[in-house]
Amino acid sequence: MTDLLPPTPYSDGDVDTNDSLTPSLESLAAERFSRRQAIFGGAKASSLAFFGTAVLAACSSDDGNGEGPVVSAGDNAATSAGRIVTLTGSATGIKGLKSSGWSQTSGPNVEIMGSGNEVTFIAPAVEAATDLVFTYRATNIFGVSKTASTTVRVSPAVLGFAAVAKNLNDIVTVPEGYSVTVMTRLGDPLAAGVSAYANDGSDDNFAQRIGDHGDALHFFGLNAAGSRDDSSSIRGLMVQNHENLNVQYLHPNGPTTNGDGSRPAAEARKEIEAHGVSVSEYKDSGNLTWSYVQNSSFNRRITPNTPMSLHGPAAGSAMLVTKYAKDGKSGRGTINNCANGISGWATNLTCEENWAFYFRRDASDATARTARELTALSRYGVTSTSGNFSWSKATPSDDMFAKWNATILGASAADDYRNEPNQYGWVVEIDPYNPASTPRKRTALGRFGHEGAFVQIAAGQPVGVYMGDDSRREYLYKYVSNANWDAADANAADRLAVGDKYLDNGTLYVARFNADGTGEWLPLVFKQVPNRPAKGSTPEYVFADQADILINTRLAADALGATPMDRPEWTAGNPVTGEIYLTLTNNNASNRPLNGTDAANPRHYGDPKLSGSTGYGSPNGHIIRLREKANTTAATAFTWDIYLFGADSTDADPVNVNISGLTNDNDFSSPDGLYFSRKTNPAGQVKPVMWIQTDDGAMTDRTNCMMLAAMPGTVGDGGAKTITNKASGGSTAQQATIVGTAASAANLRRFLTGPVECEITGIDMTPDGRTLFVGIQHPGEDGTPAAPTSHWPDSQAGSAAATVRPRSAVIAITKNDGGVIAL
Repeated sequence: MTDLLPPTPYSDGDVDTNDSLTPSLESLAAERFSRRQAIFGGAKASSLAFFGTAVLAACSSDDGNGEGPVVSAGDNAATSAGRIVTLTGSATGIKGLKSSGWSQTSGPNVEIMGSGNEVTFIAPAVEAATDLVFTYRATNIFGVSKTASTTVRVSPAVLGFAAVAKNLNDIVTVPEGYSVTVMTRLGDPLAAGVSAYANDGSDDNFAQRIGDHGDALHFFGLNAAGSRDDSSSIRGLMVQNHENLNVQYLHPNGPTTNGDGSRPAAEARKEIEAHGVSVSEYKDSGNLTWSYVQNSSFNRRITPNTPMSLHGPAAGSAMLVTKYAKDGKSGRGTINNCANGISGWATNLTCEENWAFYFRRDASDATARTARELTALSRYGVTSTSGNFSWSKATPSDDMFAKWNATILGASAADDYRNEPNQYGWVVEIDPYNPASTPRKRTALGRFGHEGAFVQIAAGQPVGVYMGDDSRREYLYKYVSNANWDAADANAADRLAVGDKYLDNGTLYVARFNADGTGEWLPLVFKQVPNRPAKGSTPEYVFADQADILINTRLAADALGATPMDRPEWTAGNPVTGEIYLTLTNNNASNRPLNGTDAANPRHYGDPKLSGSTGYGSPNGHIIRLREKANTTAATAFTWDIYLFGADSTDADPVNVNISGLTNDNDFSSPDGLYFSRKTNPAGQVKPVMWIQTDDGAMTDRTNCMMLAAMPGTVGDGGAKTITNKASGGSTAQQATIVGTAASAANLRRFLTGPVECEITGIDMTPDGRTLFVGIQHPGEDGTPAAPTSHWPDSQAGSAAATVRPRSAVIAITKNDGGVIAL
């Protein structure tokens, strides 16, 4: 064997296969209450408190650490939502003291943590300054009590940390007052008896280890008995996607090929099994001390070899028939799992993104295909003659490897894997609480390069699912269920059956953004979708039925004239306003030329660090948001604006590129991951915190990828703007658009930077908001086995040996005082 990379390495799919014609400064004013401590002495005690007017400096949100006050009995204080408040009391001079402690007497109810003389609570979310009153009571053996009252004034939440500076360090950097714990890492064992990961390329059995390139994640709560508990913040199941591979680190000296061009079967098996999804149990042993449970009965790997069931209108279609799935209703595996979605009935939706490039099609296949098949294969990018990692060339007689060869070889589809690509590109529903359950591919949600599937649920309305298709000039989609949401389904025992109800029967739509800030959802319904017009040598495509539309969703969206976007990635919904946000990572000059912009994708400019025309297009990306008409999931019309524009504040044109007014403390490029804090804690209430994660290549000379915390406004809080775009040759063009309010230190700050060459992707928090889980993907992706360019996560603890290989991993971030993250 020779130490060579496979002939076709991985492609992340940020390509264009669309050949269609559609081209405040913050402030927190807090009154200081005059301090008067209660002193118990004999039969006398003071319980009086007087309001004062001086500013209490401790509750300024500019203090850099977001720590809450310590309040003594009888004193008064001010703070803001989400911060820990410590109440202390003492009873001196009491004869025969029997008991003492704190209770709440007025204001929004909070959970008092601890007992006795010193207790804490988390300041609740409020819309305006609100007083909470607490009473410290001391009682003697004769039943005589004395009390002192304390008032804590709580103001609305603000970002309560100092912005992290841009840097190129090989660690995860978080604000002062926060700590990082490394959780599950590439290769960590998920079953008893599986050895610890050697991290030298010798490990195998990834069917029982954490996979590579961890992506979207979610924490599903467990109670002490091991049953589902959506409110648990101390025990749960971490479900994480595994998108791709740092293949050079998986083997002793990188991947190899045999002399005949084939791959060693053991290497190919390892690479296949390192994809997919993992389920691992996490627990807090006390005081936010997190670890994972190697031998948990819930632990599970779902890989490209795991049996699947196909559901919805396309199930049983002749286009899904393969040698393995002769009825077109079953299949094997999930791959290139990127972003996710969480149902209202506690299941995980994993999304198959850049699946097309794993498949091989020999040159002979083109002459064996119909014109319709060739159009569909080309539109989805199934055109490689080897496929990523050349798995089909390992042991062709083994179906694990043969399935990656989509070449027509047999007499019918039931004799080969010509249709295997049609088995991928779906949203897959998984019940994390039942390791024996079979995941279900939901065909009603369409087939494309799914980046995410944000689920929007409102009482009495249909369930909505918002999905991006992550390639250049692809589309934003929405699925709307036929059934209206029934709250009783939230706690059903058969969770996948609830998925059948809401995710198998409904209407799929694609978005068209109009120049005036309005938009329409266009239904992808058979007989309502016209034929896709011919273009050049590509013939007209005539849809045969609804299954055809769902299997070839991109072609149907083309036919309807949807708006091509700048790499639609994660979707997220504001839990208070219901508005939907979509990250648009970037685009280049060939796909977004000077005369190819539109109001929803308005910029064409050059990155000064990149030479020639290759640095032009929209290299920094933007985030768009929309509000459904009448705030209903079933709406077919919406309004929109562009919430934020990515830009390098150091050298960007401040008028036409840095449109959002970013500074060194909050500039970013290539937004990717997107998440709102859970509505079960103050960070997700009233004015929720939104998290933005980046997958950047344009600012990496200044900083590693990052995560920012934002407190966004609403659609329409900005106004119209005309941008002057500029091409590499100096020519210019005007483009009108709709922009949101500018960024400021109050509404956008950098919270985290990652290690060298990583992507920050995957995020969730515990229901109480006191632990934030974040995924660190592919650190050191450009290194070699002999010379890794990152040593993370080993480097997080300090210096690491020069030969230590990097590993993707999940981290748990906690606030040192135990408060809510970001506030």
